[in-house]
Amino acid sequence: MFHERHPRLIAQVRDGLPYGPEERDALARLLDESVGGVLTPPAEDAPDRAEWLAWGEGLWGRPWGEAPFLWAESWFYRRLLGAVGWFGPGAWRGVDPFGPVKADELAGAAVDEELSALGRLTEASRDDRRAALVSSALWGNQADLSFSLGSGGGEAGDVLADDSAALWEVVDRAPEGCTVALVADNAGRELLPDLVLIDELLARHRVVLHVKPRPYYVSDATTADVLAAVGRLRSADKPEAAAVGRRLWDTLAGGTLTVKAHPFFCAPLSFHDMPSGLCDDFAGMALTIVKGDLNYRRLVGDLLWPPSTPFGAAAGWFPSPVAALRTLKSDVVTGVGAETVRRLDADEADWRTNGRHAVVQTAVPVRRG
Repeated sequence: MFHERHPRLIAQVRDGLPYGPEERDALARLLDESVGGVLTPPAEDAPDRAEWLAWGEGLWGRPWGEAPFLWAESWFYRRLLGAVGWFGPGAWRGVDPFGPVKADELAGAAVDEELSALGRLTEASRDDRRAALVSSALWGNQADLSFSLGSGGGEAGDVLADDSAALWEVVDRAPEGCTVALVADNAGRELLPDLVLIDELLARHRVVLHVKPRPYYVSDATTADVLAAVGRLRSADKPEAAAVGRRLWDTLAGGTLTVKAHPFFCAPLSFHDMPSGLCDDFAGMALTIVKGDLNYRRLVGDLLWPPSTPFGAAAGWFPSPVAALRTLKSDVVTGVGAETVRRLDADEADWRTNGRHAVVQTAVPVRRG
């Protein structure tokens, strides 16, 4: 897989910004190493050398393909940032190598079309509005609010498990003013429906939005991406979208909506390995909504569970009630009925990875004491 993905990613980064010879040479060396070399430990002056030495114990010097996929991809993106000078003292320090791709997507005409659907959203019943918000956040740029409200044709994909009702039951049962967390996935068009969903949650609760502390996995959302998306909403020529943007801006300024960027979210670890402070933060949430494939894998330990394993059996350990909104793009999956698994295995060999199937799953931990 590295032989297919990494050359494309390196080319995208190299061509997206006018990096100089030093950065371009470093990118070329990274590509050669990741597709045909061995894992080399972080440099002596790397700011996170100690952490990565510990996380990679037993892996240094081995071929990239022998490392666990989540670990190897995380190390690749960490190395990519180092190659383009993100951590260095030079002019490229802190410059997002994926910024041009994110900006182009957010400025695209498709976003205008999607934001126009917010007018119909305000006219919908509460249940229809909530169903549209979850569907749009679930499918990201595969299904906009227009589709979710029933005005589009065809289907974005197949929802194999739908615990949306349980998600909203947790939200409504929590006393007003409690806090809901949302662990974001992608920036751009996929972050916009997340923000509209957050706007709905803010009607009764406080919200903490967790993003990456630095660019990661090409399109993963950072604080800068949140601000860009809120700005896109505020500047929209559709009054309903602009109103959402203004409300989000005001709640950020007032503290009802908080953005956090914990270093853990760029670590090659599952949620089981969260530091105690972050775990305690989640324990205080009325609900944690986890977005995307990578966060799902982290939630269930990145293990190849039998697909019919109940979601609660794999994710019920989480310190708060947790809901996963995830389009399937890897082999890790739980909570799919045995008969559905048999049908999909027979009819669609790549159903776990082709992005045409999704799950909305909710687990509530058993409170003891």
